[in-house]
Amino acid sequence: MHTSLSLDAYLFGIRVTPDDAYNFAKGRPLTNTSGRILKLHRPLDFLAITDHAEYLGSLDRMNDLHHPISKHPMAERLRSNNSDMRRQAYIDFTSAGRAGRPVQGIAYEDIQSDSWAKIVSAANRHYEPGVFTTFIGFEWSAAPAGRNLHRNVIFKGDAAPLPFSRINSLRPEHLWEWMDKTRSQGFSLLAIPHNSNISNGLMFDTRDSWGEPLSLDRAEQRRRNEPLLEVTQVKGTSETHPSLSPEDEFANFELIEQLVGMSAPVTTFAGGYARDALRRGLELQYTVGVNPFSFGLVGATDSHTGIVTDREDSYSGKIGEADGSPEIRLQKSWFEMDVRRFSASGLTGVWAESNNRDSIFSALERKETWATTGPRILVRLFAGTDLDRLSFDDPSWVQKAYRQGTAMGGELKINGTKAPVFIAWALKDPNSANLDRIQMVKGWLENGITKEKVFDIAWSSGRSIDTKSGRLLPVGNTVNVRRAEYSNEIGAAELSTVWQDPDFNHDQSAFYYLRVLEIPTPRWSTFDAKELGILPPDDLPATIQERAFSSPIWYSSASKR
Repeated sequence: MHTSLSLDAYLFGIRVTPDDAYNFAKGRPLTNTSGRILKLHRPLDFLAITDHAEYLGSLDRMNDLHHPISKHPMAERLRSNNSDMRRQAYIDFTSAGRAGRPVQGIAYEDIQSDSWAKIVSAANRHYEPGVFTTFIGFEWSAAPAGRNLHRNVIFKGDAAPLPFSRINSLRPEHLWEWMDKTRSQGFSLLAIPHNSNISNGLMFDTRDSWGEPLSLDRAEQRRRNEPLLEVTQVKGTSETHPSLSPEDEFANFELIEQLVGMSAPVTTFAGGYARDALRRGLELQYTVGVNPFSFGLVGATDSHTGIVTDREDSYSGKIGEADGSPEIRLQKSWFEMDVRRFSASGLTGVWAESNNRDSIFSALERKETWATTGPRILVRLFAGTDLDRLSFDDPSWVQKAYRQGTAMGGELKINGTKAPVFIAWALKDPNSANLDRIQMVKGWLENGITKEKVFDIAWSSGRSIDTKSGRLLPVGNTVNVRRAEYSNEIGAAELSTVWQDPDFNHDQSAFYYLRVLEIPTPRWSTFDAKELGILPPDDLPATIQERAFSSPIWYSSASKR
């Protein structure tokens, strides 16, 4: 989440404070740039405000005529009511950032310190243990040549040092070194890469930023500092791409294939998506000896408006003046990007003992997390060799699964020759659509090369696997596109199963994660079209199947080089 302390948010006309954003997350209304009063249908449990570290608060202070920054050549353009002037200022800033050239004369230490103090104090002021948890955080926003390498850095405690920004370095290795040093000073923190889908293959490169093959030390450093990956947000879902998973019928979901704020398309998908990175991790485990990509999965909005944009029926855009109303959003263009491709997404779920910083941060560290594209679907995944005796009718099945197995985010240890058993469970969001199916996504290492397969393992009643295609028959579609309505007369409220991998091989390292799909529902652009009294654009999907992704469980064989 961003506020007006972020350079780009301010340029988008956003004037919300951290207090505004936290209050909105707790259920209070907030007015967006188009004058609409918005309110969450249900408050959040936790939130991290992660304003961009670069020039933190500088633009906000350009209105302070008593500060020298107000005399900067950029200041007059930024104070202007002319959106074209602010647009050009944005282009100037982003162009300098992509080229690694800091804009001179706006990185005042006193402004950065004051702004960071506001972020820290707001997080501590709004923290209500047991009710609402806040985390201190910032975003490191390197994007060399427009290739997104952004990371959100999250702190556990009530204090944190000044952020490390792309002005300090464009190399993620230097960010990790700073994190290691900060950790040695007594701070607990972690980094979460996001929008890997628009990194043009750079986010999960098997080389370091100097072009050298990834070393054991660098692989361990990345694994230590980045236990999580943001797999879905407004700028697209980064699970997989049809070119990477051609056999996956649900791979073509909410894709962004354009570099941010540029006309340049993404041309390299390998190295930019979660499933491909998980596969690369198995290969690096085999060749280097450490898996740097053994991350859990989370979701976020990355909203720059202080407003959570997770629901299709109340989507309010990400970038303020450029997409704050249906009329503007459906006009397509923002800095040469098609904002109609943006998603109403996403959220992070954690299994934590309590709603407080210690418990939630521990869940993030151990990767007992899942991501959703908006709906608050609940997901559980366990694996173990003795879980086949568990019954979902037993009220204590979860406690027994914890005792006898490995939860999502963990590494499965197997003694003997027995194949593991997986426990998969999902419960619908009571304010959203029924569930279509649970799928198990598997990747494995075979003779040094990784492969993948998607299994349908649980689904709503009345269907079967088609004998010819080997695929589960579709759940159906109740959506009335003109009215932007659907019916829950199909699908299931809850799905669960005990599943065993029919192809399990003790000599093949593997990962397993769940993908849970809802039945089809109207996309946000369909709701916008209804409000405007027009048909949805025919080059956009009128309906989507919202989904959730569990963190993986890994199995490492003894067969390594």
